[in-house]
Amino acid sequence: METNDLPGEDASLWLETTPPTDFDPLDGDRRVDVAVVGGGIAGLSAAAELKDAGETVAVLEADRVVSSVTARTTAKLTSQHGLIYRELLSRFDRERARQYADANEAAVDIVAERAEEVDCDFRRRPAYTYVNDPNDRGKVRREVEAARSVGLPASFVEDTPLPVNANCAVRFDDQAQFHPRKYLLALADEIPGDGSDVYEETKATNLRAGRPCRVETERGTVTADRVVVATHFPITDPAGYFARQYPKRSYVLALRTRDPPPEGMYYRSGDPYFSVRPHETDDESFVLVGGQNHKTGQGGSTSERYREVEREARDRFDVEEVVYRWSTQDYTPTDRVPFIGPIAPWRRNVFVATGFGGWGMTSGVAAGRILAEEIAGDGSEWADVFDPGRLPPLGTARKFLSENANVGSRFVEDWVRKPRETRESLAPGDARVVREDGDAVAEYRDEDGELHRLSAVCTHMKCLVEWNDAERTWDCPCHGSRFDSEGEVLDGPAVRNLPKK
Repeated sequence: METNDLPGEDASLWLETTPPTDFDPLDGDRRVDVAVVGGGIAGLSAAAELKDAGETVAVLEADRVVSSVTARTTAKLTSQHGLIYRELLSRFDRERARQYADANEAAVDIVAERAEEVDCDFRRRPAYTYVNDPNDRGKVRREVEAARSVGLPASFVEDTPLPVNANCAVRFDDQAQFHPRKYLLALADEIPGDGSDVYEETKATNLRAGRPCRVETERGTVTADRVVVATHFPITDPAGYFARQYPKRSYVLALRTRDPPPEGMYYRSGDPYFSVRPHETDDESFVLVGGQNHKTGQGGSTSERYREVEREARDRFDVEEVVYRWSTQDYTPTDRVPFIGPIAPWRRNVFVATGFGGWGMTSGVAAGRILAEEIAGDGSEWADVFDPGRLPPLGTARKFLSENANVGSRFVEDWVRKPRETRESLAPGDARVVREDGDAVAEYRDEDGELHRLSAVCTHMKCLVEWNDAERTWDCPCHGSRFDSEGEVLDGPAVRNLPKK
């Protein structure tokens, strides 16, 4: 399918407006106090906090730092994560709900403090979660009460400045937005020195937990007393994270509008959600709109998802131009609370940060503070609610079962129905999964007419991959692994490439 008719340039605003990085790869073996695997917001925040606490750290990034999920966000800094606080109070207790609120509010303040020295387009904004259905007014009022009860700056409003025909909304004052790459590249530059370093193009291939731990790469081994795994989905999964969270993709457009930019940040609760925030610098002004979330590999045409976001954006704004488009992937735990802490009860010197559920800017910064305090301090006052070893709260069993039942049904249905034997030729730009001598084969013919043939069997748990026509990737509908058209792993939990046919 052609993608040249999609809105905007296929590029992230954050990547397009910052210089590339050039940290050297690892060259030989290293010994440090803490190895941090992953150079996104959680990994770099943890590394910076740990170095400030006197630890030596080595950040290992498979590609370039701040170039993956963290570079594909809408970059809202807010403790307002949809209508969540009523759920937290009912599923956990008031103390844990307060920990969640305090950690995310503190994350906004941490960025605000650093932004006094780093030009990262930091702006304080009100944040709104709104609903269109009058029947949801009671839900919004209860959310306001719940948020206030844990100390958050919440209020009930009838009208919002955004032209969305909102019935009512929850407003949080004193929230924020920023440029994540400007902020994090400055943070990354502060890490090297005094026994610490950042290594790019250094892919971790194995993690051996022990005393000490060893992180193996193709370029050498890093030995450390502690390891932080901050790779979006953990590169090692001893505690079954693949079954405790589920992957979703969503889509973002950066617009220039003839209207003045909105004065706040907006989020429509529901499925699909709709998100709006301005991004203003001294030189230019954008409006970022996002939405059309769906489970990875199960959303149909991803190109059509971009078009749906554009249609809704044009309904709301006088759009002059769609400048950029990008998509992202998030993992959401079934109880909606990230996993931050020891990766498993029996591996307490390996730590994890995952499952941010679309709110990775505050969650990633909070994770950095929590993990640093757990590793180098006396422990974090917020650790309990995020404990990866927590038992599933009452009320989340149905979601856990439904998500895993969905995985099982996709596995069976795809193997029974999807691969078909065919001799028809593929047109340039098209892709399919076919059956060939009992094997499932993923075929894609590029625009130059070259045919790329791979195993269609995901190397994680043998589900069959689906073609993503906008990004031109093969996506697993079971647990969210993604591969490029040559079979290279882009997103876990898979760690092995798709074999070529």
